[in-house]
Amino acid sequence: MMDEMVISNLRKSVINDAKDKSRENSHRESEHACLLDSENDEEEEYTVEEAIDALGFGWFQIRTAGIVGFQVMADAFEIMLISVLSIKLKCEWKLSSWQQALFTTVVFGGYFLSAPLWGMVADKLGRRTTLYLCSFYIFYFGALSSFSPNYFWLLFLRGLVGFGLGGASQGVTILAEFLPSKTRGLCLVFISVFWVTGVCLQVIISMIVVPTLGWRYLMFFSSLPLLIFMLFLKFVPESILFQQGMGNMTGAMKTLKMISRLNKRPLPPGRLKISVEIKPKGKITELCKTKSLTTSTCILLVLWFFTAFLYYGIVLMSTELFSSGNTCASEPEPDLVCFAGCRTLDRKGYLEILVTSLAEYPGTIVTFIIIEWFGRRKTISFEMFVASIFSCLLFLCTSSNIQMAFIFIVRAMIGGTFQTLYVYTPEVYPTHVRALSLGVCVSASRIGAILTPFVAQVLIKRSVVTAISVYVSFSILSCVMSLFLPIETKGKILQ
Repeated sequence: MMDEMVISNLRKSVINDAKDKSRENSHRESEHACLLDSENDEEEEYTVEEAIDALGFGWFQIRTAGIVGFQVMADAFEIMLISVLSIKLKCEWKLSSWQQALFTTVVFGGYFLSAPLWGMVADKLGRRTTLYLCSFYIFYFGALSSFSPNYFWLLFLRGLVGFGLGGASQGVTILAEFLPSKTRGLCLVFISVFWVTGVCLQVIISMIVVPTLGWRYLMFFSSLPLLIFMLFLKFVPESILFQQGMGNMTGAMKTLKMISRLNKRPLPPGRLKISVEIKPKGKITELCKTKSLTTSTCILLVLWFFTAFLYYGIVLMSTELFSSGNTCASEPEPDLVCFAGCRTLDRKGYLEILVTSLAEYPGTIVTFIIIEWFGRRKTISFEMFVASIFSCLLFLCTSSNIQMAFIFIVRAMIGGTFQTLYVYTPEVYPTHVRALSLGVCVSASRIGAILTPFVAQVLIKRSVVTAISVYVSFSILSCVMSLFLPIETKGKILQ
């Protein structure tokens, strides 16, 4: 009897051991399967940047580039207005050279103060929201300034217009974040075609409107394109990288699916990777977080300052030279005392400004060709080198046509440098400070734009040679400094 009980217990023990081993093996197999599934899930995740590269350049990017380009064209209207009206107002309101220069300075002063603020708003509220706000702001005060009763009211209202223009660069930010890495540089350079078109259209419209209806109508008409842009903006979604950075993965995925549908290309297999790293939004200290970013920020601030000083200086100086008929640097033009003989732009003067403005088209073509070949840094250096050579040639006493040809080439190269900086700067910085970085750099450029009228419109009346020497020096410095930028972004995926 006892033997049977022992045998029975042994059998139960063996059966229980077998069951335990079976459960253990089953548990191990389950854990192994979970690990495999986890590994597969990780392999099938993709980032926003990878998704944008996979969807490629298609109808969505073309549509967005067209809308952003229209905004760039509308902003060009407001900026070029400064050049074509400053001489007209000088004669009509009997302004001194300093007062004429101040008309330009207040616009860029508002630009300088607001650009970093709009950048912070864009990094906190979104690029699209910022574009709505600043576009309405520019339109409202741009239209209102056409009713200015006197010089001081005009200064105040144009300063407010400049404050709104500080947010206009966010159009470049939102477009850059929708572009594949391989075509980003070329597309952002192409956007400058809209700027040149806006500049040329403004000169043509000014030539027609100012002599017939007057400068007030021109100022009012120049603000209207921004209303049209605001209607188009509904077709531009919020930046996917911004939505991801704010934790709005549903919105980011919805936008990616829309791009996939419009471009007729599938999303990568798997799911969108969730960004778990929370980074401070719009903090200026992030621009100097690493050694390479610190060096890049310092050099870029100087380059943006020099480029704006040169670009707007050449625009204003060419207007002064063409209106005065001065083609010899050794012959200073005395400041006018008798306003009865004040000379404004005639048809020939407008046409000469139009021709030199057209220079930005070949400048765009040159930049378009070499930016992906030379890279961003060498493109800036090359274009500034050419600009410095032809700026030196302005010292010569020549005919008006040869002078116009020199200015044509200088403006083409400096315009190309501006385009390259607009491509390069958003590529250097990560998403959470990209809008801020562009805003800070644009703000630095406006310091140059604030100061350059006192060279192009005041100093030039005392000494043309000295004025040109300042622009030559800045061109050479820009050429050299660009080579010391530590980061080359050609073909780089946005962070």
